[in-house]
Amino acid sequence: MANASNEFRLASSGIDHEGRLPRKYTGDGQGAKKNISPPVEWYNVPAETKTLALVVEDIDAPDPSGPMVPWICWVVVNIPPTLKGLPEGFSGKEEQKGGDYLNIKEGVNDFKVPGWGGPKVPSPGHRFEFKLYALDDELRLGNKVTKDKVMDAVEGHVLGEALLTAIF
Repeated sequence: MANASNEFRLASSGIDHEGRLPRKYTGDGQGAKKNISPPVEWYNVPAETKTLALVVEDIDAPDPSGPMVPWICWVVVNIPPTLKGLPEGFSGKEEQKGGDYLNIKEGVNDFKVPGWGGPKVPSPGHRFEFKLYALDDELRLGNKVTKDKVMDAVEGHVLGEALLTAIF
């Protein structure tokens, strides 16, 4: 069994000690403190990793006409494994960062726009799952990156998966 200190894991300094996602990361925030992408950090990336992919979903989103259907908040691909995380407010600014951030691509969320899309949460208690995939190859997904394309492309290429859950 792997030692917990050596485990591939995902964390966020933006999520409080009780595991709560602050309002500024949702569509319910105010002004400049609204819909900001949260910071994420990762540790112990598997040795053979060529790239990382991140998918964030509100797994308690209700479908007005039916069952719970996860709401895609953020899809980020081709993150270099040399990076240790993405800073708060990263979304929508990856082109400005250059260097290690140059080939990172943000996919389309369920608002049908690229980048972070913190939902307006109609009731408290929604769980947000942040899943980080360590992959043995870079993803080539074309111009429109979606969660479905990512999930199809990562099949057979996952070296490790890290999960972080936050509640709003």
